[in-house]
Amino acid sequence: MPNSLRGFKVAVIATHGVEESEILEPLKALREAQADVKVLSTEPGEIQAVKHLEKGEKIPVDAVLDLGSADDFDGVVFPGGAVNADQLRVNSFVKKFVLSFQRIGKPIAFICHAPWILTSAGVAKGRTLTSYHTIMDDIVNAGGEWVDREVVRDGNWVSSRQPSDLPAFNREMLALFAEAYEDYFVSKTQLGERRGLEKASTAPTR
Repeated sequence: MPNSLRGFKVAVIATHGVEESEILEPLKALREAQADVKVLSTEPGEIQAVKHLEKGEKIPVDAVLDLGSADDFDGVVFPGGAVNADQLRVNSFVKKFVLSFQRIGKPIAFICHAPWILTSAGVAKGRTLTSYHTIMDDIVNAGGEWVDREVVRDGNWVSSRQPSDLPAFNREMLALFAEAYEDYFVSKTQLGERRGLEKASTAPTR
């Protein structure tokens, strides 16, 4: 695992009703790892976070969803909160974002009610994941395998159940992103070396 994720671009997608700890703690972990993190939402300004049923902090938004592109990011995090996830699951841009990530295997981390977004995007079939226990049936009905564990890694996915799982979630999220980070820079280095060799082989001789 690299010492930092400097240059690794992560979208944290959320809207009003996001569970406060499930957005703030991953943001803190990613920023401490020096990732380039942006909060994307359905509207500019701020989003109202909640602590279960009570109002929490307001979270600054860096960009509006329909002004960004999945191609601009290397990883994505979907925090939970029932109201937040229920709004995002019907957002056409969010679905396209998920499908774009899934098509090429970019890393996706999600917690609590956020798996609703994956089921609505139609990508949960055949995958193993966890969530807040009240949406277990939604995952099973979408063809996923639900398990009751604090964190689950399945390919390019990391999932957790609830705020108490955040230490494990953040650890596995960072590990997943670190693998993608290393793959990206190894590929980039190899590409640069190939181009250097090609340039050298075609250079005129004197």
